[in-house]
Amino acid sequence: MHRRDVLRRDILKGAAAAGAVSILTLEGVSFAHAAGGGPASGEETRRVTGRLPAGAPDFVHLPVEVPRGVREIAVSYSYDRPSVPTGTQGNACDIGIFDERGTALGGPGFRGWSGGARTEFFVGSERATPGYLAGPVRPGTWHVVLGPYTVAPQGLAYEVAVTLRYGTPGATPKPVYPPQRARGRGRAWYRGDNHLHSVHSDGLRTPAQIAAAARAAGLDWITTTEHNTTAAHGAWEGLWGDDLLILTGEEVTTRNGHVLALGTDPGVFIDWRYRARDNAFGRFARRIRQTGGLVVPAHPYATCVGCGWKFGFEEADAVEVWNGPYTPDDEMAVAAWDNTLVAAARSGGRWLPAMGNSDAHREPQVVGLPQTVVLADALSREALLAGIRAGRSWIAESSAVDLSFTVLGGRGAHAGIGERLRAAPGEQVTVRLKVTGTTGCSASFVTDQGRMFTAPVPADGTLEWRTTPSQAAYVRAEVRHPAGDGGASGLPGAMAAMTNPVFLSAAG
Repeated sequence: MHRRDVLRRDILKGAAAAGAVSILTLEGVSFAHAAGGGPASGEETRRVTGRLPAGAPDFVHLPVEVPRGVREIAVSYSYDRPSVPTGTQGNACDIGIFDERGTALGGPGFRGWSGGARTEFFVGSERATPGYLAGPVRPGTWHVVLGPYTVAPQGLAYEVAVTLRYGTPGATPKPVYPPQRARGRGRAWYRGDNHLHSVHSDGLRTPAQIAAAARAAGLDWITTTEHNTTAAHGAWEGLWGDDLLILTGEEVTTRNGHVLALGTDPGVFIDWRYRARDNAFGRFARRIRQTGGLVVPAHPYATCVGCGWKFGFEEADAVEVWNGPYTPDDEMAVAAWDNTLVAAARSGGRWLPAMGNSDAHREPQVVGLPQTVVLADALSREALLAGIRAGRSWIAESSAVDLSFTVLGGRGAHAGIGERLRAAPGEQVTVRLKVTGTTGCSASFVTDQGRMFTAPVPADGTLEWRTTPSQAAYVRAEVRHPAGDGGASGLPGAMAAMTNPVFLSAAG
């Protein structure tokens, strides 16, 4: 049996809120066979139309009563895009689905999210659209969730079509997750790109294409971080190996900034449906850490709608200061991060390590531009995340760039990236950088007093500078290309590599 009905659902069934995030629930959709179970085969479709005003809620729920006997649920949607005045945001609307277990924040009902990357999807027991989780289609109230990201002054007119396909469901395949360890080289520097998108969210590369690109970029490890879904966690079978470790994670994409849940347990979903004012982020930051991951705010100064980071850094384990090709918003992120080092040096307290990732979605975006190079005891999730958390890492524009950075004191004392050197306040220490794989670059040593030394990288790649703990509470290195305007603006050139700091403190 095949039925198509068009319904208008401008009337709201109710309103709810998760913190300050507003949620509107439309009148529910039911099907002819809901009372007694569906037919043995065939499908039924309902279409829902409506209009959301400017200032619409963050999320709009469309309840769908799913009867027994459904093997697959399919959804498609569309919305209008009227012209808007210059400087005004037009219509953009995301979509996803929650099953009969409900829509509670952080609850178990999540079954997939495509954001605005797809206009249709399906969920069944045997398979699902990328970005969605295959599994039983159990009877009960499911919810199609619209996320009106921005709404034009004229409002947003939408249409949602829900199709139930009846029949005997197949078995749900057990996901095969990547291992947590690869052979590696023992204690060594390992290169990784920990912000990547595939067809499982808004990327255009398949996991196989990403794995191939990672190997071509000379990476030892990557992390899959799709927007608001874990559907890619089980999509890498046959793609890992002794030469490539694949970790699982998520880019938690809220309305007030994005955060990488980096290296979480496979299959663990981190909710994103809150704003900074809701006082909910701490709960989910703790969830990330409880499941083995790191909390890493991504591109905190990016200019895309909803990308600017508003949650503060108290819960962060590291921060992504370099995202893709180096741009002015990365320059802002590096400067703001450096200010946090000054505060940490003054208080002697915790400091926040920096990292860089490509955020590559599609060609010609380059996997591994940039990459985080981590000193770890093994090529394993535990060891790599420990290295990032400790700040034993630096960032490179490619695997062609290599460096070592050390501060040397008296009597053989020395400290490397992310470490602390104890010396008397007036004791002279030697800062040494050796960098290879760059052409025409200059190097700088940056301290809590600013950029204190800058020179062209010599032929042998080695630069030295002397200071004391009383003059520099920390020191870090930057390697930069020449400024594009020849230096006329006074702004530095794009980054080729940068390190986390070495802290200097008075011996006592």
